[in-house]
Amino acid sequence: VQLQASGGGLVQAGGSLRLSCAASQNIFRVDGWNWYRRVSGNERELVATITSSGSTNYADSVKGRFTISRDSAKKTVYLHMNSLKPEDTAVYYCNAENVLYYNSEHAPVATRYEWGQGTQVTVSS
Repeated sequence: VQLQASGGGLVQAGGSLRLSCAASQNIFRVDGWNWYRRVSGNERELVATITSSGSTNYADSVKGRFTISRDSAKKTVYLHMNSLKPEDTAVYYCNAENVLYYNSEHAPVATRYEWGQGTQVTVSS
């Protein structure tokens, strides 16, 4: 079971980035997706959430600038980040909730959470 996050990088303040998080082929169901971020030395912060029905929720600090979306057919979640600020600099992690996947014996397995490996976003002033 694997979540592969990508799309981070270095961008100037005011710029944009799109993060992606793709589920491995053996995952066949994900209920909800979340994006978290962690600034070095700080606790992880929930940035955005999207449910299986498409409802979204955002941290106050990113409302109006970030948009979370999902492509269920591709088993991928995105985080579109606009008007980036230096304080958005962090490692961003994707998280999948209520995951169903096939193990190596092709038996279905349920897990509460799965995490991606993190992708660094750096916003320069």
